[in-house]
Amino acid sequence: MFEVIMTTCPSQKVGRRIAEALVSARAAACVNMLGGVRSFYRWEGRMSEDREVLLIAKTRSDRRSEAQRIILKNHPYELPEVVVLQIAAGHDAYLRWLAQETEAP
Repeated sequence: MFEVIMTTCPSQKVGRRIAEALVSARAAACVNMLGGVRSFYRWEGRMSEDREVLLIAKTRSDRRSEAQRIILKNHPYELPEVVVLQIAAGHDAYLRWLAQETEAP
């Protein structure tokens, strides 16, 4: 089974650090970084709005714990977003590549 892990970051610098750590450790085969994200949320009883970047990491289900560990280790937020979505289907060749690139070292 394959998954997408999403997390938001305060800057491209932080996003790049997390993305590189995930791919280097084979905890993700690919990480997309989307800029220009505006996040609206309630934090400590107040409405907040921030500019962030969104990371979308593709991995295998059995690499999820390692990916989450890397995200939390490298993330500056007190409460980082880590949301996991299962991939129900996809291009077979791409999924084979994803599996190959996330084999534990």
